[in-house]
Amino acid sequence: MYIIASFEQNIFLELAISALEQGGLCKEQILAVPLEKRAEEQRIFDTIHQADGFSIFDLAAILGTCGMLLGAIYGMVLTWGPILWGLIGLVVGILVGFVLKLLFVKRQNRQTAKSSVSTEVFLMIHCNDHEQRLVEDLLWDNMALGVAKVKLQ
Repeated sequence: MYIIASFEQNIFLELAISALEQGGLCKEQILAVPLEKRAEEQRIFDTIHQADGFSIFDLAAILGTCGMLLGAIYGMVLTWGPILWGLIGLVVGILVGFVLKLLFVKRQNRQTAKSSVSTEVFLMIHCNDHEQRLVEDLLWDNMALGVAKVKLQ
């Protein structure tokens, strides 16, 4: 039987490994695999083949519509007329909305990169069926993020 657990890279991982060794498992039964973190920053613009479901143009469309409406309304009393002021309001609204959303997305990406809890190390333990409960308890006691069991046939 294999028991697989995920940990953050911290002291609890070391405590879990030493507790497993003190519980009767040898080093050959324990495998720790660290994961590499993403080095490149998340893309802001979606492509045809990759989309994250986060639209950057929604606020630009909303503010562009509001700017166009206000420009057409107040263009009735201004000298250039409602059509030109509506177009000016549309362009200004789109630019303001796009810049605000771009700043919001960049700020959110920075905060997510700093504060995200990520699984950094997978621990795979080969054990017998009678050792299963002991190993699971030791992993949960040492702050494992998740534990899975795979039975061999």
